[in-house]
Amino acid sequence: MKKNKILFLVIIILAVIATIVIGNRSTTLTDRESGFAVSDTAAITKIFIADKNIHSVLIERDADGWILDGENRANTRLVDVLLETIKRVKVKSPVSLASRDNVLRRMATIGRKVEVYQMVYRINLFDRIKLFKHEKLIRVFYVGDNTQNNLGTYMLLEGADDPYVVYLPHFRGFISLRFSPEPDDWKSHVIFHHKLADIQNVSVQFTMEPESSFKVEVKDGMGNYEITRLEDNQKVASYDTLKLLNFLTSFRDLRYESRLNNLLSPVKIDSVLSSPGLYKIRLVDTENQTTYIKMFEKKSMTPEDTGLPLSQIPTDYDRMYALINDGEDFVLIQYYVFDKVLHPLSYYTNCGL
Repeated sequence: MKKNKILFLVIIILAVIATIVIGNRSTTLTDRESGFAVSDTAAITKIFIADKNIHSVLIERDADGWILDGENRANTRLVDVLLETIKRVKVKSPVSLASRDNVLRRMATIGRKVEVYQMVYRINLFDRIKLFKHEKLIRVFYVGDNTQNNLGTYMLLEGADDPYVVYLPHFRGFISLRFSPEPDDWKSHVIFHHKLADIQNVSVQFTMEPESSFKVEVKDGMGNYEITRLEDNQKVASYDTLKLLNFLTSFRDLRYESRLNNLLSPVKIDSVLSSPGLYKIRLVDTENQTTYIKMFEKKSMTPEDTGLPLSQIPTDYDRMYALINDGEDFVLIQYYVFDKVLHPLSYYTNCGL
Protein backbone atom coordinates (compact mmCIF):
# COMPACT_ATOMS: atom_id res chain seq x y z
CA MET A 1 0.00 0.00 0.00
CA LYS A 2 2.81 2.32 0.94
CA LYS A 3 4.65 1.48 -2.29
CA ASN A 4 1.51 2.33 -4.28
CA LYS A 5 1.30 5.74 -2.62
CA ILE A 6 4.93 6.47 -3.41
CA LEU A 7 4.46 5.36 -7.00
CA PHE A 8 1.34 7.51 -7.32
CA LEU A 9 3.23 10.49 -5.88
CA VAL A 10 6.11 9.97 -8.31
CA ILE A 11 3.68 9.83 -11.24
CA ILE A 12 2.05 13.07 -10.11
CA ILE A 13 5.44 14.81 -9.80
CA LEU A 14 6.52 13.59 -13.24
CA ALA A 15 3.24 14.76 -14.72
CA VAL A 16 3.71 18.21 -13.20
CA ILE A 17 7.29 18.41 -14.52
CA ALA A 18 6.17 17.30 -17.99
CA THR A 19 3.42 19.93 -17.99
CA ILE A 20 5.90 22.66 -17.04
CA VAL A 21 8.40 21.60 -19.70
CA ILE A 22 5.74 21.36 -22.41
CA GLY A 23 4.25 24.65 -21.28
CA ASN A 24 7.62 26.34 -21.45
CA ARG A 25 8.20 24.98 -24.92
CA SER A 26 4.79 26.21 -26.02
CA THR A 27 5.44 29.62 -24.54
CA THR A 28 8.80 29.83 -26.33
CA LEU A 29 7.16 28.91 -29.61
CA THR A 30 4.39 31.44 -29.02
CA ASP A 31 6.87 34.22 -28.24
CA ARG A 32 8.87 33.40 -31.34
CA GLU A 33 5.81 33.29 -33.55
CA SER A 34 3.52 35.90 -32.03
CA GLY A 35 5.48 38.10 -29.65
CA PHE A 36 4.65 41.41 -31.30
CA ALA A 37 4.42 43.60 -28.19
CA VAL A 38 7.31 45.55 -26.68
CA SER A 39 6.75 46.19 -22.99
CA ASP A 40 9.43 48.85 -22.42
CA THR A 41 8.51 51.47 -25.00
CA ALA A 42 10.40 54.13 -23.02
CA ALA A 43 13.63 52.48 -24.23
CA ILE A 44 12.57 52.55 -27.91
CA THR A 45 14.91 54.80 -29.87
CA LYS A 46 13.53 54.60 -33.39
CA ILE A 47 10.85 52.99 -35.53
CA PHE A 48 11.12 52.38 -39.27
CA ILE A 49 7.99 51.72 -41.36
CA ALA A 50 7.97 50.94 -45.08
CA ASP A 51 5.45 49.65 -47.58
CA LYS A 52 6.04 47.60 -50.73
CA ASN A 53 6.16 50.72 -52.91
CA ILE A 54 8.37 53.74 -52.30
CA HIS A 55 6.95 55.07 -49.05
CA SER A 56 8.83 54.89 -45.78
CA VAL A 57 9.32 56.81 -42.56
CA LEU A 58 12.00 56.80 -39.89
CA ILE A 59 10.86 58.13 -36.53
CA GLU A 60 13.73 58.75 -34.11
CA ARG A 61 13.79 59.90 -30.49
CA ASP A 62 15.85 62.97 -29.63
CA ALA A 63 16.19 65.32 -26.66
CA ASP A 64 13.09 67.31 -27.69
CA GLY A 65 10.79 64.41 -28.55
CA TRP A 66 10.66 62.74 -31.96
CA ILE A 67 12.08 63.68 -35.33
CA LEU A 68 10.88 62.46 -38.73
CA ASP A 69 13.32 61.35 -41.41
CA GLY A 70 16.10 63.31 -39.78
CA GLU A 71 14.70 66.76 -40.56
CA ASN A 72 11.10 67.46 -39.46
CA ARG A 73 9.51 67.31 -36.06
CA ALA A 74 7.16 64.35 -35.73
CA ASN A 75 3.64 64.63 -34.34
CA THR A 76 4.21 63.63 -30.72
CA ARG A 77 0.60 62.68 -30.12
CA LEU A 78 0.60 60.23 -33.03
CA VAL A 79 3.95 58.75 -32.00
CA ASP A 80 2.55 58.21 -28.50
CA VAL A 81 -0.41 56.37 -30.03
CA LEU A 82 1.99 54.19 -32.01
CA LEU A 83 4.07 53.39 -28.92
CA GLU A 84 0.94 52.53 -26.95
CA THR A 85 -0.14 50.24 -29.80
CA ILE A 86 3.23 48.46 -29.84
CA LYS A 87 3.07 48.05 -26.08
CA ARG A 88 -0.51 46.76 -25.78
CA VAL A 89 -1.02 44.74 -28.98
CA LYS A 90 -2.34 41.24 -28.28
CA VAL A 91 -2.86 38.11 -30.34
CA LYS A 92 -6.50 37.21 -30.78
CA SER A 93 -5.99 33.99 -32.73
CA PRO A 94 -3.84 32.29 -35.36
CA VAL A 95 -5.00 32.70 -38.93
CA SER A 96 -7.03 29.67 -39.97
CA LEU A 97 -5.37 27.14 -42.23
CA ALA A 98 -7.94 27.86 -44.94
CA SER A 99 -7.11 31.58 -44.93
CA ARG A 100 -3.36 31.36 -44.28
CA ASP A 101 -2.09 31.35 -47.88
CA ASN A 102 -4.39 34.15 -48.96
CA VAL A 103 -3.38 36.30 -45.99
CA LEU A 104 0.31 35.73 -46.73
CA ARG A 105 -0.19 36.63 -50.39
CA ARG A 106 -1.97 39.84 -49.43
CA MET A 107 0.74 40.67 -46.93
CA ALA A 108 3.42 40.18 -49.60
CA THR A 109 1.58 42.72 -51.75
CA ILE A 110 0.33 45.40 -49.34
CA GLY A 111 2.09 44.59 -46.08
CA ARG A 112 4.08 47.19 -44.18
CA LYS A 113 7.40 46.31 -42.63
CA VAL A 114 7.99 47.64 -39.12
CA GLU A 115 11.40 47.69 -37.42
CA VAL A 116 11.62 48.61 -33.74
CA TYR A 117 14.95 49.63 -32.20
CA GLN A 118 15.65 49.85 -28.48
CA MET A 119 18.50 50.88 -26.21
CA VAL A 120 19.72 47.78 -24.36
CA TYR A 121 22.74 46.63 -22.33
CA ARG A 122 25.16 43.90 -23.31
CA ILE A 123 25.51 43.08 -19.62
CA ASN A 124 22.48 43.36 -17.34
CA LEU A 125 22.70 41.60 -13.98
CA PHE A 126 19.34 41.59 -12.20
CA ASP A 127 18.65 45.16 -13.43
CA ARG A 128 21.31 46.36 -11.00
CA ILE A 129 24.54 46.16 -12.93
CA LYS A 130 24.13 47.45 -16.50
CA LEU A 131 27.09 47.79 -18.81
CA PHE A 132 27.78 48.54 -22.50
CA LYS A 133 24.63 50.31 -23.57
CA HIS A 134 23.87 50.14 -27.28
CA GLU A 135 21.04 50.37 -29.80
CA LYS A 136 19.60 47.07 -31.00
CA LEU A 137 16.97 45.98 -33.50
CA ILE A 138 14.60 44.09 -31.22
CA ARG A 139 11.51 43.47 -33.31
CA VAL A 140 10.65 43.15 -37.01
CA PHE A 141 7.11 42.40 -38.09
CA TYR A 142 4.76 42.91 -41.02
CA VAL A 143 1.36 44.57 -40.79
CA GLY A 144 -1.27 43.38 -43.26
CA ASP A 145 -4.85 44.42 -43.88
CA ASN A 146 -7.86 43.97 -41.64
CA THR A 147 -10.18 41.10 -40.89
CA GLN A 148 -13.59 41.07 -42.55
CA ASN A 149 -15.30 42.36 -39.40
CA ASN A 150 -12.72 45.20 -39.08
CA LEU A 151 -12.02 44.21 -35.49
CA GLY A 152 -8.60 42.69 -36.07
CA THR A 153 -5.43 43.13 -38.11
CA TYR A 154 -3.20 40.50 -39.68
CA MET A 155 0.43 40.59 -38.53
CA LEU A 156 3.45 38.38 -39.09
CA LEU A 157 6.74 38.30 -37.20
CA GLU A 158 9.84 38.15 -39.38
CA GLY A 159 11.07 34.59 -39.51
CA ALA A 160 7.74 33.14 -38.38
CA ASP A 161 5.74 30.72 -40.52
CA ASP A 162 2.24 31.76 -39.57
CA PRO A 163 0.40 35.11 -39.44
CA TYR A 164 -1.89 36.04 -36.55
CA VAL A 165 -4.95 38.17 -35.97
CA VAL A 166 -4.04 40.88 -33.46
CA TYR A 167 -6.06 43.50 -31.59
CA LEU A 168 -5.89 46.10 -28.85
CA PRO A 169 -7.76 45.33 -25.62
CA HIS A 170 -10.65 47.76 -25.02
CA PHE A 171 -10.32 49.16 -28.55
CA ARG A 172 -12.97 48.37 -31.12
CA GLY A 173 -11.44 48.57 -34.56
CA PHE A 174 -8.27 47.78 -36.47
CA ILE A 175 -4.75 49.10 -35.96
CA SER A 176 -3.18 48.96 -39.42
CA LEU A 177 -3.67 52.71 -39.98
CA ARG A 178 -1.39 53.41 -37.01
CA PHE A 179 1.55 52.01 -38.98
CA SER A 180 1.48 54.50 -41.83
CA PRO A 181 4.54 54.69 -44.12
CA GLU A 182 3.49 58.13 -45.42
CA PRO A 183 5.70 60.98 -44.11
CA ASP A 184 2.82 63.47 -44.29
CA ASP A 185 0.89 61.41 -41.74
CA TRP A 186 3.65 61.86 -39.15
CA LYS A 187 4.69 65.48 -39.57
CA SER A 188 4.12 67.67 -36.56
CA HIS A 189 1.33 70.26 -36.89
CA VAL A 190 3.39 72.74 -34.87
CA ILE A 191 4.41 75.87 -36.76
CA PHE A 192 5.77 77.96 -33.89
CA HIS A 193 7.13 76.36 -30.74
CA HIS A 194 9.21 79.09 -29.14
CA LYS A 195 9.58 80.13 -25.53
CA LEU A 196 9.93 83.83 -24.83
CA ALA A 197 13.57 83.32 -23.84
CA ASP A 198 14.26 81.78 -27.26
CA ILE A 199 12.92 84.69 -29.33
CA GLN A 200 15.24 87.28 -30.85
CA ASN A 201 12.67 89.17 -32.93
CA VAL A 202 9.25 88.80 -34.56
CA SER A 203 7.77 90.75 -37.43
CA VAL A 204 4.14 90.82 -38.51
CA GLN A 205 3.21 92.25 -41.91
CA PHE A 206 -0.32 93.18 -42.94
CA THR A 207 -0.40 93.04 -46.73
CA MET A 208 -3.53 95.16 -47.10
CA GLU A 209 -2.72 97.53 -44.21
CA PRO A 210 1.03 98.30 -44.25
CA GLU A 211 0.58 100.93 -41.52
CA SER A 212 -0.33 98.10 -39.14
CA SER A 213 2.88 96.12 -39.72
CA PHE A 214 5.54 96.02 -37.02
CA LYS A 215 8.62 94.28 -35.69
CA VAL A 216 9.39 93.43 -32.06
CA GLU A 217 12.97 93.04 -30.84
CA VAL A 218 13.57 91.28 -27.53
CA LYS A 219 16.39 93.34 -26.01
CA ASP A 220 17.02 91.26 -22.90
CA GLY A 221 15.40 88.87 -20.44
CA MET A 222 14.23 91.70 -18.16
CA GLY A 223 11.14 92.59 -20.18
CA ASN A 224 12.73 95.25 -22.36
CA TYR A 225 11.47 95.29 -25.93
CA GLU A 226 11.72 97.54 -28.96
CA ILE A 227 8.92 97.98 -31.49
CA THR A 228 9.50 99.29 -34.99
CA ARG A 229 6.73 100.37 -37.35
CA LEU A 230 7.65 98.72 -40.64
CA GLU A 231 5.87 101.22 -42.87
CA ASP A 232 8.43 103.98 -42.14
CA ASN A 233 10.97 102.09 -39.98
CA GLN A 234 10.24 104.34 -36.98
CA LYS A 235 10.60 103.21 -33.37
CA VAL A 236 7.50 103.20 -31.18
CA ALA A 237 8.08 105.28 -28.06
CA SER A 238 5.39 103.77 -25.89
CA TYR A 239 3.45 100.51 -25.88
CA ASP A 240 1.35 98.29 -23.67
CA THR A 241 3.89 95.92 -22.10
CA LEU A 242 1.34 93.34 -20.97
CA LYS A 243 -0.23 93.10 -24.43
CA LEU A 244 3.18 92.74 -26.00
CA LEU A 245 4.15 90.05 -23.50
CA ASN A 246 0.97 88.12 -24.34
CA PHE A 247 1.87 88.43 -28.03
CA LEU A 248 5.38 87.05 -27.56
CA THR A 249 4.35 84.18 -25.29
CA SER A 250 1.68 83.11 -27.78
CA PHE A 251 4.41 81.70 -30.02
CA ARG A 252 4.99 78.87 -27.58
CA ASP A 253 2.48 76.65 -29.40
CA LEU A 254 0.81 77.61 -32.69
CA ARG A 255 -0.34 74.75 -34.94
CA TYR A 256 -2.06 74.24 -38.25
CA GLU A 257 -5.23 72.22 -38.69
CA SER A 258 -4.45 70.06 -41.71
CA ARG A 259 -1.97 69.64 -44.55
CA LEU A 260 -3.41 70.27 -48.02
CA ASN A 261 -0.46 69.35 -50.27
CA ASN A 262 -2.19 66.24 -51.58
CA LEU A 263 -5.80 67.28 -50.96
CA LEU A 264 -6.02 70.27 -53.30
CA SER A 265 -5.05 70.32 -56.95
CA PRO A 266 -1.79 72.05 -57.92
CA VAL A 267 -3.85 74.50 -59.96
CA LYS A 268 -5.91 75.46 -56.90
CA ILE A 269 -2.82 75.86 -54.73
CA ASP A 270 -1.02 77.95 -57.36
CA SER A 271 -4.10 80.17 -57.66
CA VAL A 272 -4.04 80.88 -53.93
CA LEU A 273 -0.27 81.43 -53.82
CA SER A 274 -0.46 83.93 -56.67
CA SER A 275 -2.77 86.17 -54.64
CA PRO A 276 -1.30 89.00 -52.50
CA GLY A 277 -1.91 87.20 -49.23
CA LEU A 278 -3.15 88.60 -45.94
CA TYR A 279 -0.36 88.34 -43.36
CA LYS A 280 3.29 87.36 -43.02
CA ILE A 281 4.98 86.42 -39.77
CA ARG A 282 8.73 85.95 -39.46
CA LEU A 283 10.30 84.82 -36.17
CA VAL A 284 14.05 84.67 -35.61
CA ASP A 285 15.19 82.76 -32.55
CA THR A 286 18.32 83.24 -30.45
CA GLU A 287 20.16 80.70 -32.62
CA ASN A 288 19.35 82.77 -35.74
CA GLN A 289 16.94 80.15 -37.04
CA THR A 290 13.99 81.65 -38.93
CA THR A 291 10.39 80.43 -38.96
CA TYR A 292 8.22 82.03 -41.64
CA ILE A 293 4.53 81.77 -42.48
CA LYS A 294 2.50 83.51 -45.17
CA MET A 295 -1.30 83.48 -44.85
CA PHE A 296 -3.92 83.73 -47.55
CA GLU A 297 -7.65 84.32 -47.76
CA LYS A 298 -9.89 81.29 -47.97
CA LYS A 299 -13.36 81.52 -49.46
CA SER A 300 -16.25 79.92 -47.58
CA MET A 301 -17.29 77.99 -50.71
CA THR A 302 -16.00 77.25 -54.19
CA PRO A 303 -17.28 78.63 -57.51
CA GLU A 304 -18.20 75.05 -58.45
CA ASP A 305 -20.48 74.82 -55.41
CA THR A 306 -22.18 78.18 -55.88
CA GLY A 307 -22.02 78.98 -59.59
CA LEU A 308 -20.75 82.43 -58.60
CA PRO A 309 -17.45 84.04 -59.59
CA LEU A 310 -14.78 83.84 -56.91
CA SER A 311 -14.98 87.57 -56.18
CA GLN A 312 -18.63 87.26 -55.11
CA ILE A 313 -18.12 84.36 -52.70
CA PRO A 314 -17.91 85.37 -49.01
CA THR A 315 -14.64 85.01 -47.13
CA ASP A 316 -14.26 82.17 -44.65
CA TYR A 317 -13.76 83.93 -41.30
CA ASP A 318 -12.93 80.74 -39.47
CA ARG A 319 -9.98 79.52 -41.52
CA MET A 320 -7.15 80.67 -43.79
CA TYR A 321 -4.63 79.01 -46.06
CA ALA A 322 -0.95 79.24 -45.18
CA LEU A 323 2.46 78.40 -46.63
CA ILE A 324 5.02 77.04 -44.14
CA ASN A 325 8.28 75.06 -43.86
CA ASP A 326 10.17 77.14 -46.43
CA GLY A 327 7.32 76.84 -48.91
CA GLU A 328 7.21 73.05 -48.67
CA ASP A 329 3.77 72.71 -47.07
CA PHE A 330 0.42 74.29 -47.93
CA VAL A 331 -1.84 74.05 -44.90
CA LEU A 332 -5.13 75.10 -43.37
CA ILE A 333 -5.05 77.22 -40.20
CA GLN A 334 -7.71 78.60 -37.87
CA TYR A 335 -8.27 82.25 -36.99
CA TYR A 336 -9.11 81.06 -33.48
CA VAL A 337 -5.52 79.85 -33.08
CA PHE A 338 -3.71 82.72 -34.82
CA ASP A 339 -5.85 85.73 -33.92
CA LYS A 340 -3.74 86.30 -30.78
CA VAL A 341 -0.69 87.16 -32.93
CA LEU A 342 -2.51 89.08 -35.67
CA HIS A 343 -3.37 92.26 -33.81
CA PRO A 344 -2.31 95.45 -35.68
CA LEU A 345 0.33 97.81 -34.32
CA SER A 346 -2.34 100.17 -32.96
CA TYR A 347 -3.44 97.42 -30.54
CA TYR A 348 -0.09 97.65 -28.70
CA THR A 349 0.63 101.38 -28.83
CA ASN A 350 -0.80 103.74 -26.28
CA CYS A 351 0.80 107.14 -26.97
CA GLY A 352 2.26 107.11 -30.44
CA LEU A 353 5.80 107.80 -31.41
